[in-house]
Amino acid sequence: MNQGSKKTIRTLCFAVLGMFTFSFALVPLYNVFCEVTGLNGKIELRATNDTNIEIENGRDVSIQFVSHNNEEMPWTFEPSEDSIKIKTGKYHTATFYVKNPTDRTMIAQAIPSVAPSNAASHLKKLECFCFEQQELAPGEDALLPVRLIFDDKLPSAINSVVLSYTIFDVTDYDGIELTQNTHNSHVMEPSL
Repeated sequence: MNQGSKKTIRTLCFAVLGMFTFSFALVPLYNVFCEVTGLNGKIELRATNDTNIEIENGRDVSIQFVSHNNEEMPWTFEPSEDSIKIKTGKYHTATFYVKNPTDRTMIAQAIPSVAPSNAASHLKKLECFCFEQQELAPGEDALLPVRLIFDDKLPSAINSVVLSYTIFDVTDYDGIELTQNTHNSHVMEPSL
């Protein structure tokens, strides 16, 4: 093998190693990028511990609630109110209606996002159904609360915010197998 071939092979090996390392660094880099810039509307999935953000004279902000189901999620999932008007610096509680129309117990997780993205850092939640997984029995329904506040530092150019939730099926199906009954319909039964 000549010197040029060895150099090319060495360069290609380093390039592959670099690409492999970079692929593992993408997720943390993306999270830092979103945190610094406020892009993508990523918000924290934990309750605020700042109890001193309520004020007397906030300004009006319109909030639109949007719900989405992941393509594999059969639940009914919708906001109780499509939009509301609130004041910055005041807590407000909104609810989302969910129903499990299936014949099996399922567990769901909701993931929130905010638009415009620079409003996300001003949104604080005291309580939210997105903090925990939600389990519903067959046919069960529920109203899931979100208690939120926009701090008074929300930029004055922002008068309207969209708070969106996407719900995913996170049920662990490992211990469940499909069997056929006498009517040839599928029934979920636990495996032994």
